[in-house]
Parts: sequence; structure tokens; C-alpha cells
Amino acid sequence: MTTPHVPAVTRSLLVRIEAKPGKAAEVEAFLRSAIGLAVEEQRTVHWFALRIGPSTFGVFDTFADEEGREAHLHGPIAAALMAKAPELLATAPVIERVDIIAAKP
Repeated sequence: MTTPHVPAVTRSLLVRIEAKPGKAAEVEAFLRSAIGLAVEEQRTVHWFALRIGPSTFGVFDTFADEEGREAHLHGPIAAALMAKAPELLATAPVIERVDIIAAKP
């Protein structure tokens, strides 16, 4: 049996999202619906939508290189989130560019 090849990931994004009061369910629904777009992104290796607290959410995604990370930042998920931000988010998303220094394949 062979092990599937998983590209090495060296870049990631860690995004913190705070929903406006009463909008947490809509933010969660948005993030759940974004999985289809994430699957279509060829250069996004992993994509996770997270619930951190009652109104706090996050996204963690990984990329093999900087070009993949940049493509994601300018892709359809980011555009859709920014379009919904005035309606759903209490503050602008906090986007951190993270370099991965070790990972379990």
C-alpha cells in the first residue's frame, strides 16, 4: 500500500473573524458554505473553518508556497467574506501570515 503524496506546506493563513451581535449563525453558515470554493482552489492544500467562541470564528489554511497563499488572499472566498463584512462582522478580519516550521504529514 502506498501513502498518498501530500505536498509539503510551508505557508499558511490564520484569520480571526468576530461576528456582529446576533450574526453568529450567519457567519457560521457563510463559513460552512465556503468549503465548496476552498475545494476548487488548486493551490490551497488544507482549509479549516473554526468556531472559537460564541461569536468568534477563524479560518486556518495551508499552502505549498507564497504564490498559493497570495492566490487565496485574492480568491473568491476572500472576496465573498469582504463583501459580507459590513453586514456580518463586528470588526475587519484579522489576517496573519504564518510560516509553518514543522508538520505531521
